[in-house]
Amino acid sequence: MGKLLKRSFSFRNVIILKMTTLRDLFLFIFMLLVIVSLHELGHLLAAKFFGVYCKEFSFGMGPKLWSYQGKETEYSIRAFPIGGFVAMAGDNDNSLETEVDDSDIPYERTLKGIARWKRVIIMLAGIFVNILLGYIIFSLVILHNGVYVKSTKPVISGVVSGSPAETVGIKKGDIVTEIGFNDINIVPEDYYEIVSFTGAYQGEGPWTLVVNRDGEKIRFEVTPEYSDGRYYIGISFANAASELVEVNIFNCWYYGFKYSFFMVKLIWGALLSLFRGKNLDTVSGPVGIYSTVSQTADMGFGVYIQLVAMISLNAGIANALPLPIFDGGRVFLLLIEMIRGKELSKKAENIIMTASVALLMMLLLFTTYNDISKIIGG
Repeated sequence: MGKLLKRSFSFRNVIILKMTTLRDLFLFIFMLLVIVSLHELGHLLAAKFFGVYCKEFSFGMGPKLWSYQGKETEYSIRAFPIGGFVAMAGDNDNSLETEVDDSDIPYERTLKGIARWKRVIIMLAGIFVNILLGYIIFSLVILHNGVYVKSTKPVISGVVSGSPAETVGIKKGDIVTEIGFNDINIVPEDYYEIVSFTGAYQGEGPWTLVVNRDGEKIRFEVTPEYSDGRYYIGISFANAASELVEVNIFNCWYYGFKYSFFMVKLIWGALLSLFRGKNLDTVSGPVGIYSTVSQTADMGFGVYIQLVAMISLNAGIANALPLPIFDGGRVFLLLIEMIRGKELSKKAENIIMTASVALLMMLLLFTTYNDISKIIGG
């Protein structure tokens, strides 16, 4: 009987594990489809607005599983939910998309047949939609919470005796005007931004604090101490410095914008840090994102949907980078063409695109290795 109970218990654990894995996989795929599809939808709507012929709008990559032929555009679902694309006439230089035979398409309906400023808008439309998605989600989450923590200036109300902050000379009454670590700096508008920012600190290097003391700016380097599961430097802020603002359907968009703008500043700062060769071990790829989805799924739908918003913001900002494989890079090349008054040569475009694809594959391999190393090491 004991053996039977043990086997039943083990079998039940296997079923629960499989169900959890299927749930996490579904949530991961759903998140990718939403973020990527809405990104590509932005391109599609902008292209159609300017009259560009779009042959196909695809959810996913690889072999076609299902399709529907619209009035002009074919809408399809493909086997691998790792991306998506809009096949536009005149955009055959993008090797990741389906080739379009535009021999019978009027030149003014091709991507290269419209004004360059219109092409810039088409390329930026996907970035805009990703950032818009994050903004809408954060606004609705704030609305659901019913309140928003609004803080006044981050005035230090106390310094713990013997703490790192006291050791370096930080005093009560100092106003924090800048804070940073790992080559990422922010100018906090309130105490809430300081808490959100320092929550990402993982124990590498000192913090830099710039404070306003009686009109004088003073810079400090302080190394946090680890205690009770968190890093701290020993400063506190008065409860009076924060207030709970009642949120409604009208003002949630304002507070959602404030929070989204702060997140964008953090993400952009992190990207600049990576370009300087800092914090490369913090970069995550598909494996790391899946692992994060798995962790947040156990915390409830609210946490998961905020992760979707954060990844969407990340996707939008990353796509703005001036690498030709990304939208920002293609805009950068268009701006060069506008300055030169003529297009780049076909050979130059092919070299740039090939190099960009190679760089993207290297980044994918690096992030995958990074993610797996964390999982094995963790």
